[in-house]
Amino acid sequence: MPKVYQAIIERCPQTGLYVGYIPGLPGAHSQGETVDELCRNLRAVVEMLLEDGEPEMESEFVGLYNVVIG
Repeated sequence: MPKVYQAIIERCPQTGLYVGYIPGLPGAHSQGETVDELCRNLRAVVEMLLEDGEPEMESEFVGLYNVVIG
């Protein structure tokens, strides 16, 4: 059964690159010129991290919350 990790993806205004990381998984971060490239890069990073066994998660992703002001 596949393991699913949630990634946070942002776009850097200075470089135009998409950057992403997996909350709670140390070292699981990458970047790419497109979202597809970023996702491929993140997958490769996580696969590399899993070569040493299932990593200990530092925290658990719970979700996103919209903060409405005004």
